[in-house]
Formats: sequence, structure tokens, C-alpha cells
Amino acid sequence: MNKNLTEIIFLLDRSGSMGGLEKDTIGGFNAFLERQCRHEGDTLVTTVLFDDVVETLWNGVDAKDVKLTREDYYVRGTTSLLDAIGRTILDVGNRLSRTDDVKRPGNVIFVITTDGMENSSIEFTYPRVKELIRHQEEKYSWQFIFMGANIDVAKEAESLGIQEDQAFNFEATHKGVEMMYENVCDIVSEKRIQLKN
Repeated sequence: MNKNLTEIIFLLDRSGSMGGLEKDTIGGFNAFLERQCRHEGDTLVTTVLFDDVVETLWNGVDAKDVKLTREDYYVRGTTSLLDAIGRTILDVGNRLSRTDDVKRPGNVIFVITTDGMENSSIEFTYPRVKELIRHQEEKYSWQFIFMGANIDVAKEAESLGIQEDQAFNFEATHKGVEMMYENVCDIVSEKRIQLKN
């Protein structure tokens, strides 16, 4: 594994309830990546958009080459949170298993953002997602961060198998989304620094 390489997996909720917050989401996400690229070492990013459809925008690409736009991020549909998490874990896990050891990131940080309850997954269940998360944490040291609005964040994180101290609330407002991205940037940066020491 390459200790100087970090992959950040970012799940972005684009369900209809995010309407009116598109500009804040795009600006916050791009500022987050820009700050992460200033860290020592290289940064890869995988970005997955989800409503009732799960769409991978970027899969393990250099974060310096990524910029989210209005053409990429627009809101619609319902919230397939479990399908988004489950499918992304399996897809990234499969890609990394086929990657040469020296090119495999020594640090994988998985960020989940949602502003509502799971309500439309058809492939994955809570127990299955919980099992996948536990496997990635225990076998590959992946780290998971959960950012939620309009839900009981601690309860939802527990259902997913994410530690309570890695679950954070945000307000689904212009200021709330801005602060959420600043908060998640600080948390991810802290994790990267801890792993280097």
C-alpha cells in the first residue's frame, strides 16, 4: 500500500429535498477538494451521486482533475442511501483488489452526506451494509464519516454500523451546508494527519 496516497470516497445526496442547496453543495464540495489537495501526498477521489438512482461521477481519479458543476449536480428523486453505500463499497473494493499494491491507497476515507431518511433502496438492507462497513474497517482500515440533516444522526449511524463519534448533524440550509463542508474537511484532514504520524 502507498502510505502517501489517500482516496476519499464521497457520497452526495441529490434527492429532491436538497432543492435550493445545489449552489452551496457544489461550492462546498469543490472547496473541500481544493483544501484536500494541499495535503502532503496524493489524493484520489471517488464521487457518487444518489437519489433513487446511484451514479458514479468519478472513480479513483486525481482530485486535482475534479470539479463539480451544475451539469453534474442537480436534484431529483428519492433517497436510496443503502444502495448507494453498498454498491460503492463493492465497486471501490473490487477496483482496489485489482490495483497493484504500490498504487493502492494506504488511507481510504468514506464520507456519506444525506439530508433525509433512506426510503427507496431495493438492493441492500441495513444488516448487509453494516456487514460491508465492518469488513472494510476491520480488514482494510477504511474510515467512515456520516453527515446527516433532518434525521436522528446517531441512530442512523448505529443502524449503518458507523461509530457515533463519526456521525455529525448539519442543517439543510445555505449556511448549514457551507458549515458541513468545512466540518468534514477538518475531520478528513485530521484523519490524514493522524495516519501520517
